Amino acid sequence: MEEELISKKELLERTGISYGQLYRWKRKKLIPEEWFIRKSTFTGQETFFPKEKILARIEKIKQMKDDLSLDELANMFSPNPAAITLHKDEIIKRNIVSEMSLQFYMEQKGERHTFSFTELLQLYILDQLLQTGEISLEEGKSVFDVFEKYYAAFQGRSCELLFLRKMGVAICLLVASGNDVYVEEKAKIIVRLHVPTYVEQLKLMMSEG
Repeated sequence: MEEELISKKELLERTGISYGQLYRWKRKKLIPEEWFIRKSTFTGQETFFPKEKILARIEKIKQMKDDLSLDELANMFSPNPAAITLHKDEIIKRNIVSEMSLQFYMEQKGERHTFSFTELLQLYILDQLLQTGEISLEEGKSVFDVFEKYYAAFQGRSCELLFLRKMGVAICLLVASGNDVYVEEKAKIIVRLHVPTYVEQLKLMMSEG
C-alpha cells in the first residue's frame, strides 16, 4: 500500500511551524532528508512528506524542544546512536522489556550482564510485537537473526522490519524505508514497522531512567 503524503503547504498550515523552522530542523537532521519528496504537479515541482511520520516527528520536536537542545534532539532521532550499554537489571528496573523477552533472548544468544543498544533494540521490538500478539515467541527468533546479520548494512539509513506469513510460515525482512513491497497473493504482510521510530522510543525510555 502506497504511503499517504502531505504537501509542504498543508504541513506548515496544519502544524503551525514556519518554513524556516522546517528547514532548520532538516539541517540539524531532526527530519531525515529522505522525507523531503519532490514531485511534479500542475503548478510545477512541489515538496511532499510521508504524512504519518512527519506529523508525529514535528509533534515530538515541539513537545521536547524546550527541554532539549536541537543537537540533543538530533542525537535522539539519529538511527545510529552512540555506543550505549545497559545492565540487564536496569533493563527490567526501567521496564524497557519484560523479563520473559529478556530471558528468551539470553536462551538464544547466551547469558550476559550488559546489552548494547542494537541488542536492546532487538529486544524492545520483539517485546512490542509479542505484546500485540502479532508474532509468536518462536517467530521472534528471526528478529534477532535478521538484525544480527543485516542491520549494520544500513549504516544509519532508515529501514523497516517486515514479517510476511504464508501458509503458517513467517519470514522476517529488513528493507530500506519508503520502498514499495509486493508479495504474492497468498502471502500476507502481518507486520511493517519503521525501525527509527523504535530507536526514538527506546532512547527516550533510557534517558528517562
